[in-house]
Amino acid sequence: MHLRPVGRVLAASALSLLTVITLAPAATGAPSRSPKGEEPGNGPERNEVAAVDPPRISALSALAENKLGSREGYPRTTQLRVYPEDPADKAIKLGLTPYHAIAPKLNELQGRSNRISVEVVGQSGLGRDLYLVTLTAPERPSETRQQERWRDKIENDPAAAARDRQLAREYKTPVWINNNIHGDEWEGTDAALRQIEYLATTRDRKALDLLSRNRVYFNVTANPDGRNLGTRANANGFDLNRDFVTSSQPEGIAMRDIVKTVQPVMMLDEHGYVSGTLIEPTGPPHGQNYDFDLYIKHGYANGLNIEKAVKALGHPEAQDTQIPFRDYPSGEWDGWAPIYTAQYSMFHGAISYTIEIPMRVNRGDYNLPETELRRRSAINTDVSEASMKASLEYVQDNRSALIANQIEIFRRGAAGEAQRYIPDGFVPGFGPEDRFTTKFPRAYVIPAGSTQRSGAAAARLVDLLVAHDVRVRQADRPFSLAGRTYPAGSYIVDMHQPKRALANVMLEQGRDVSASAEVMYDISGWSHRLLWGASVDIIQGGDLRVASKPVVAASPTGGVDAGPGQDLAITVRDGKDAAAVNDLLGRGIELKRRANGSVIVPASARVAALQVADRYGVRFSLAPAGDAGAVLRRPTIAAAVGPDELFALRDMGFEVRPVSTEALNNGFDLSRVDVLVVSSGLRYDLLNASGKAAVDAFAARGGVVTRGATGSKFNADAKLLDVTAVAGRGDANGIVNVTNGTGPIGAGALPQSFVYAPQWFTNLGAGVTVEQRYAAGHPLAAGHWRANEDGTGGPEAASGQPVVVSGADERGAKVVMFGTEPLFRAHPKGLYAQVANAVYWSATRNPV
Repeated sequence: MHLRPVGRVLAASALSLLTVITLAPAATGAPSRSPKGEEPGNGPERNEVAAVDPPRISALSALAENKLGSREGYPRTTQLRVYPEDPADKAIKLGLTPYHAIAPKLNELQGRSNRISVEVVGQSGLGRDLYLVTLTAPERPSETRQQERWRDKIENDPAAAARDRQLAREYKTPVWINNNIHGDEWEGTDAALRQIEYLATTRDRKALDLLSRNRVYFNVTANPDGRNLGTRANANGFDLNRDFVTSSQPEGIAMRDIVKTVQPVMMLDEHGYVSGTLIEPTGPPHGQNYDFDLYIKHGYANGLNIEKAVKALGHPEAQDTQIPFRDYPSGEWDGWAPIYTAQYSMFHGAISYTIEIPMRVNRGDYNLPETELRRRSAINTDVSEASMKASLEYVQDNRSALIANQIEIFRRGAAGEAQRYIPDGFVPGFGPEDRFTTKFPRAYVIPAGSTQRSGAAAARLVDLLVAHDVRVRQADRPFSLAGRTYPAGSYIVDMHQPKRALANVMLEQGRDVSASAEVMYDISGWSHRLLWGASVDIIQGGDLRVASKPVVAASPTGGVDAGPGQDLAITVRDGKDAAAVNDLLGRGIELKRRANGSVIVPASARVAALQVADRYGVRFSLAPAGDAGAVLRRPTIAAAVGPDELFALRDMGFEVRPVSTEALNNGFDLSRVDVLVVSSGLRYDLLNASGKAAVDAFAARGGVVTRGATGSKFNADAKLLDVTAVAGRGDANGIVNVTNGTGPIGAGALPQSFVYAPQWFTNLGAGVTVEQRYAAGHPLAAGHWRANEDGTGGPEAASGQPVVVSGADERGAKVVMFGTEPLFRAHPKGLYAQVANAVYWSATRNPV
């Protein structure tokens, strides 16, 4: 019998901003994605608050000294550098550990105990060290090497590992505890420091036995910049718990590398705050690539174990516990997307959990009296530590079963076995709504040479797959597969591999899950195959005995395909192409842009072209005969955008100056700006007289690029393009099929795009060009997009409608409007070129 309530009422919608600023009757009625105050991480603030340049931190002390002692055995001691005391650290008010106090504490513990090892595994965006602390009984180098051989055997020869009795007896099961990934959810770090000190110094026989049979890894603070500043995001404005399969941020890369190297059998990701204590496993929809039977039997059992431990604390504020699998309706806290720490870790063989502690101390509550904040944070720290203790006990009690479980995950992947059918009642509450499966293809092929849309994009994708521990091979010679012929150098992702689920979740299209849940907690669609700009073929069958070698890094792709003395050309089809163009412009080289969007590089700049071709992996071809085009100068952008968009624009090498309503009202100088990009934090109707005059004067000479509801409102209020913006349902998101036009932005674009709170444009005035339309019929390829209760705002309403438009207003401003999300969270890298071409086109003054 199912225990989930079916009539839980959601919180009030957080999507009202879209209602306010759309120009046609807005699509309202979309329910909130936040059932108990949790944050999906892409709320209205992304359109309301423009990104600014990140802060700086004061000068640091000397770098961490070289690791001392053996690099193979344990302990591994590092004398950590100590950061200057910062009395403004937001943790201090809560009675919690400021970042600058962590290194001294760890240094002191290393001097007291031979069970603790500390390593620096990276730096944050602002340069703070990221600490990985390992607790285990001391190991001789030979013992450590044996442990690593067993870890490798579990992943790469799981069938043999399953028969290895010594491995079953002596392998130290790894547990990973991740803390403070959201900077203003502090207490996991302090709970970890408690446990670290206890395990390092206790004489309790039970704890010593635990450390003799296990390794416990603590990422002490995953987001030290956010911890110090009291912000959810990192210094670049990214929610790190949405970045795992994109890996755009240094902190996320460090976490990715921890989980793939440690290969934990269990992991916890410590968060806050909800009304009560939330303990995964999630509700449906569950990721369709998991061998879910191998997850849920332990996932649910230890979830109940954690719940018991939390309640045993006796704190009245912690008695309201929720296990989403048991307690939430579909979609309110789902396990669909691989963007979260816990869901991503499952692909590396972990039984994983997101833990949400109960007492809010951030945002508005941070202004409560200090005594109340410290009371709350003390309760939260207890709850977080209880989840750690309970999970370590579960691992100790179920060690053999958990090792066997991880081995079986990898064995099924390597053998290419089908997923198992999970019957109703497999664990209490499991039913049809939990059953998500897929049929894995036999392989994916990423072609080389002229069959590849973008060599730079293909190399980027291959390098990312390898970095995530997906096995990729490169063909030594031409081959045929499933009736297709591929050149030498093509890449093959054989889906008979231990982490096939991770390979597939990155390369598959995904699924339309709109009918599976009324709401979804966050995004429901992503695809590196469809959104990263590379050509990738799906192979359902065939003989994979192809002469090939394993890939450590993709082969170089850059080059110049023309002789000396000849002008060169490059077409911007990828963000790497834009980066190459901007690099050349930054060197003072005069480039020209043709009507078809190609950029002409003079023969005199050949050496520079060779350098940037090698740096960015792009190719320059022979410039065709004919008119050279209009002069393209390096554009300066004023950007009122979300942090992810600011990051992506700078990633392409654009010179970007953040701007906002406040900045313009305070006299921000637009006279030296070529293009104004507007998607967040800029309201024309809220500008003062001088701010409006500056925008009006700019419109007579500059270009404008808009995105989303804020951009559309700015366009209407500033009287730029004559169009009407129509809002789709506000929580709709995913991959959409599109039909491209022949204009400067649509020509050559990908046949898929990405949307979040989608828009489209109607009542197009004279001179407005449709650059891209939603595909006819049902445009959603993967994700979650329903109509509102009144039937408006759904994908059928968007069918065939313009979604990207361009044109010039009567003053001369060249304007591009996006109803899509081409820079969303730095993920859809194959869509970057659309924005780059919009910037180049709108910045070019004479008609092209």
